[in-house]
Amino acid sequence: FRFCVVQVITIGRHVKGYHYIIANLGFVDGDLSKIQYGGANVSGFQIVDFDDPLVAKFDQRWEALEEKEYPGADSKIRYTSALTYDAVQVMTEAFRYLHKQRIDISRRGNNGDCLANPAVPWAQGLEIERALKQVRVEGLTGNIQFDQNGRRVNYSVNIMELKNSGPVKIGYWTEADKMAVTNPEVLQNDSLGMENKTVIVTTILEAPYVMLKKNADLFVDNERYEGYCVDLAAEIAKHCGFKYQLKIVGDGKYGARDAETKIWNGMVGELVYGKADIAVAPLTITLVREEVIDFSKPFMSLGISIMIKKPQKSKPGVFSFLDPLAYEIWMCIVFAYIGVSVVLFLVSRFSPYEWHTEEYEDGQIQTSESTNEFGIFNSLWFSLGAFMRQGCDISPRSLSGRIVGGVWWFFTLIIISSYTANLAAFLTVERMVSPIESAEDLAKQTEIAYGTLDSGSTKEFFRRSKIALFDKMWTYMKSAEPSVFVKTTAEGVLRVRKSKGKYAYLLESTMNEYIEQRKPCDTMKVGGNLDSKGYGIATPKGSSLRTPVNLAVLKLSEQGVLDKLKNKWWYDKGECGAKDSGSKEKTSALSLSNVAGVFYILVGGLGLAMLVALIEFCYKSRAEAKRMKMTFTDAMRSKARLSITGSTGENGRVMTPDFPKAVHAVPYVRPSMGMNVSMTDLS
Repeated sequence: FRFCVVQVITIGRHVKGYHYIIANLGFVDGDLSKIQYGGANVSGFQIVDFDDPLVAKFDQRWEALEEKEYPGADSKIRYTSALTYDAVQVMTEAFRYLHKQRIDISRRGNNGDCLANPAVPWAQGLEIERALKQVRVEGLTGNIQFDQNGRRVNYSVNIMELKNSGPVKIGYWTEADKMAVTNPEVLQNDSLGMENKTVIVTTILEAPYVMLKKNADLFVDNERYEGYCVDLAAEIAKHCGFKYQLKIVGDGKYGARDAETKIWNGMVGELVYGKADIAVAPLTITLVREEVIDFSKPFMSLGISIMIKKPQKSKPGVFSFLDPLAYEIWMCIVFAYIGVSVVLFLVSRFSPYEWHTEEYEDGQIQTSESTNEFGIFNSLWFSLGAFMRQGCDISPRSLSGRIVGGVWWFFTLIIISSYTANLAAFLTVERMVSPIESAEDLAKQTEIAYGTLDSGSTKEFFRRSKIALFDKMWTYMKSAEPSVFVKTTAEGVLRVRKSKGKYAYLLESTMNEYIEQRKPCDTMKVGGNLDSKGYGIATPKGSSLRTPVNLAVLKLSEQGVLDKLKNKWWYDKGECGAKDSGSKEKTSALSLSNVAGVFYILVGGLGLAMLVALIEFCYKSRAEAKRMKMTFTDAMRSKARLSITGSTGENGRVMTPDFPKAVHAVPYVRPSMGMNVSMTDLS
């Protein structure tokens, strides 16, 4: 019998949907505790009625015996022993009857010979057989009497049913009445005595769901624990009206079925094999688990998420003031600046309205020349001034030039406004650059390893998934060396923290969010959830606790108790502050590193200006030396004196620089002469 029970449990066929009939007459003799809570319908027969006064009296005498002298005296008598006892009693009554009839039953001088041919029977055998058939006594197995064929008649056998409360008599069987059900309500309700029974609640040590108190040694039983599920179990027990005892699962696992032995481990195994009545823990509702146990409505919704080590916050770089616009935009702005300047130069050259006449006197000769202020350098200067929102001392005169200037002003208005709007955020916020943002990022790289809990729903999700992305991730995880699977969530978190960003842990989002709020605050959740699922309270198949527990969960959800419990254990007790909350002091002031690039550009610009000025000084001195037919050194000395004092030479004549404007010669007619065209160079 014990071997059969073990085999049934091993293949997982002791759950709801299976019916077993134990084919012996001692239903209560075997150990049924292993399949008592599995949900399977187990029936059997019991020939020894322990409620019978004769049996009760025998039990008292049996239990009074010394166990050393009478092995088995410490337990109730088995049905085989009871049948043996009754058989001896029948023989005693038969021989007593023969003795009263003065029938000699001795074998003296009347030995039978079974080996003779033909066999020689014992002469008194027929008398003994006749005496046995006439015996009628009350034994431990009930009424004992036989018919003419020697078969036992007029006896009854109790019909038993295995319930959560233990073996229960539901009726009896007799030869005359056949099967008679005397306790039909037991077939419909197996909650007999639940109010007076202590419910075993299996759970797992997992923060913040179930944790040992700091001074747990000072407490006993349920008072030693605290956490979300501890409070939830208390609320459910209060609504359902039963006493309970928390029991930490021995192997520290949630529950998965071994692929070879088909045996369930963890909390699921505790329920399947009758070691617990209910599981209040972060136990994910899955199809394979639902096949062997029952779940309540979800008390918490969640999904698989990615945990990585929080990257160090990167301070703004030297040229972080360029970050508000992408480098592609800056390149486009440079090309636009050059293009606008060239277009402005061209339209100013070809538009006759951009040229104007400037009159001046040169001794006795009076000339009139057309000038154009938008040479290539002035065009570049105008475009740069407009982009910097500073303007310059020249502006287009022609309509075409003003159109170019107008669209350039509109362009710079939008660009500068957009840049200014984003500048503060990029300079004041210390950003974290995450190497992983989604499951796709994990799957397409091999530098960062990733794994799950070795025995749980997350691993099962990847193993059974048909989605190409998740299947690719599962192929990597199961073949990775060293193994990327961890035995506990705490081990997975520790591995993330010590891997220096080279390991990502896949776990439920609720646990990820909780750990993110715990010191040393060096982990973070990235990306969205990979799936959507829920935690449920589990009970064995067919358990009477399923309905009241389910109703209790719904009631707690409607009353907002579940939300209060989550806020209490996730955020009210957080150690890292609110998520993404920055310090106002840090964002209100800029450090030198934030704007160092601006100072570098300023210093670089000043240096470039000094260098250009030196080049201009040398170039002009060389040109002046050639024109005045003097040495280069004297020319530089003269220019230096002009730069310092504003005069050159002993005569004090001021030498003004000669930078001709772009001019366009027009015909000039003297009043007393005919037409005479004088041309000047274009520059």
